[in-house]
Formats: sequence, C-alpha cells, structure tokens
Amino acid sequence: MTIAPTEYQQRRQALMEKIGQGTAIFRSAPMAVMHNDVEYAYRQDSDFFYLTGFNEPNAVAVFAPHHEEHQFVLFVQPKDPEKEVWTGYHVGVEGAKERYGADEAYPIAELDEKLPQYLQNADRIYYRLGRDRAFNDTILKHWQRLMRTYPKRGVGPIAIQDAGTILHPLRLVKSPAELELMRKAAEISVKAHNHAREFAQPGRYEYEIQAEMEHLFRLHGGNGFAYPSIVASGSNSCILHYIENNRQLQDNDLVLIDAGCSYGYYNADITRTFPANGTFTPEQKTIYEIVLSAQKQAIAQVHPGNPYNQIHDTALRVIVEGLLDLGLLAGDIDEIIKEEKYKPFYMHRTGHWLGLDVHDVGVYQNGEDPQPLQPGNVLTVEPGIYIGPETKPAEEQPEIPDRWRGIGVRIEDDVLVTAQGHEVLTAGVPK
Repeated sequence: MTIAPTEYQQRRQALMEKIGQGTAIFRSAPMAVMHNDVEYAYRQDSDFFYLTGFNEPNAVAVFAPHHEEHQFVLFVQPKDPEKEVWTGYHVGVEGAKERYGADEAYPIAELDEKLPQYLQNADRIYYRLGRDRAFNDTILKHWQRLMRTYPKRGVGPIAIQDAGTILHPLRLVKSPAELELMRKAAEISVKAHNHAREFAQPGRYEYEIQAEMEHLFRLHGGNGFAYPSIVASGSNSCILHYIENNRQLQDNDLVLIDAGCSYGYYNADITRTFPANGTFTPEQKTIYEIVLSAQKQAIAQVHPGNPYNQIHDTALRVIVEGLLDLGLLAGDIDEIIKEEKYKPFYMHRTGHWLGLDVHDVGVYQNGEDPQPLQPGNVLTVEPGIYIGPETKPAEEQPEIPDRWRGIGVRIEDDVLVTAQGHEVLTAGVPK
C-alpha cells in the first residue's frame, strides 16, 4: 500500500493554490545519531513526506507557483557510487524529476546559488522555523538580502509565514488512500494487542510483552512501532509515558499497554488495561468501569460539526462523577471541574489528532471557538484515571485510601469522523 504519485501532485497543487504569489520551502529531516557514529533508522519529516513522498535526508523542496517554469523544485544529494556502497542508493538529481515529478532539480550544494530565483518575485516566504538552526539562518539570510533591495525593486517577500498554517489544515483531513494506510496500521496493532493480552501473565516481564508486540508490527509489514511502546504493570500504570518496561508482572497487577504500529508512515495508537491474572480486584473493576463509561460517552460525541472539546468535556464529567461517588473527590462537580481539583487523578486531555504524526498536526481551537469535527478527521479518544502510590489529593479534597493506590487505567481507540458519525478503527481489541 502506497500513496499514488497523482495524490502527491494533488497535495502540491492544493498547497500552491493557497500560497498564491508566495514561495514555500520545506526541509527534510536530519539524520539522528544514536551514539558516536551510529545513526537511527531514517524517518522523513512529515510535512516534507506529505508533499513529496521523498524519503532521503539532506534535501529541500521549494514550491513557487508564480515562477514561469519551475513550480516544484527539489534540491537533493547527487548520486555518488563510492558513498552509495556504504549508505545505500540515492535517487539523484535526474531521479528527483523522473520519479518524484519535480519541474527542476539541483544538487543540494547549489541551494544558495539557485534559491534566490524562486524567492525574488514572491510576496512572502512560507517556512516553518524549526530545530535546524543552520537552515533557519540560510532562509533568514536570503530574506534579508531581498529586503535590502526591496526599495529599488518594489517586489519581494515582505514577510515570513509559518508554512504549517497553510499545510496543516490540509493534512487534518485524510484522503481515502491515507485512511487505507491507517486502517492497515490499526489492523496490525489490533493483532498485536490481542496477542499481548493472551501472552501476558504473572511471571512475564514487561519487555517480553513489548517484544512480542513489536515482532508482530514488523512481521506484518509495518515500519515498526509508532512510538516507544508502553507496557506498564502494577503502579507503573500510573506513569503516563513509562517506557522502561523492565518489571516482572505480579498476581493482581493491572497491565496497561499503550502501543501502536506505523505503516507507510501512518500511525495507530491503542491503549488497553487488563488484569495480569485474568480477574480484576473489586477496586480495579470499579475504576475500569468509570473509565470505560467515560470513553464510550466521549466516542458518542464524535460526529461532524461537533466541537472538538466536547469529547474531553464529556469524558471529564463522567470521570469526576465517578470519583465523587467513590469519595475520592468531594464538593460541587462544576466547581471541581472549574478549579481542576480532579487533576491529581486525570491530568491529560482525552485525545489528539492522529495521522502521519502520532500527535498529528492541526489546531484544536480557533481563538474562542473550538475546532469543529469534519469527515476525514482521525483522532484518539483516551480517558484515564491514575492513582499512584504518591498521588496527593488537591487542596481540601479527601485523603486517598490505600486500597485505591497503584491503580492506573487508560482505554484508547482511534476514531474516524465519517459523514454519518464515526467509525472506531481499533474496535477489534476487546474492552
């Protein structure tokens, strides 16, 4: 499964229609070093990949719809047989045009020389200032040079605008081809979670479960894990981003697994919580059922036109009501929510956008107005309750009885907004 070249072309065209007389510039992701001279497996910048499908480092994509000849330009590493023996083949300059549809391509070493022709008649530069400080300086240098000559020419880019403000709304709505990749990532992740639940038992180590799941991610054609897998047993389930995965499961432990597969650069993100020995304790069951009810009611709010924050608000109210019933919170529910006295137990939001990035791009709020859901959005719905060994109640709230401590529960699914309502892409993992 891949994205067709025609879809990449359509994405570029949509971008260029929005930037008009501007020029947009995107930089590839750098190689990341694991230690000394050993590098991590390469992962392209998501914006760059979304527009090009090009998966090599040390590249720049330029979009100049106002240029007479070259609207889409790639600067890439030229072919170098001696280097390719060590690091693999490069597409090269000609390949960038033939395989990726660039109107023109140049060696990356010629960027400083060639870039001005694509900037000098633009009315602004669309570029996202990022962590690559050297490249930030390159863009600023060219912009400052053009601004110095602006009084004489009367044309040129008078501003730099974050390219994400134009591109990310496009990425927020997934195409049928993107959804096919996301369904595949979800399908593989479902298999891994179902296997993990059967495999886990007291005496196993968290890393054994992690290894079983990540083996299936790769076995079924995934790129690997979408993010470092969380396999958290016992009180580790109360640590949101626990990744040590080195504890041995004990009888009466809960096991919280937050793991997903990446497939074709698109990601799944699933969390399930279950008892290691197959049977909940009464306290575990009580907390679990509150979270499950919160998740079900929150998912019911996923349909076109609904404001994004309604999902969180719905889940939060169910959780606060449940904690009030248990005596873990006390007072007026609206006041507790307003003053955030629930946060010792529920400190995160109920989800996020999902796509090429696990925490995908796109706004959640437009000033005072929350972002309305629209068909093609994919989001996670993941309420939780965490009562750690050291959890301290908010001011003027009840003390926490010991029987509740060490219980952490999160339940997470990936949900597609459809024209009629929603579809849970990860429904194949039981709850």
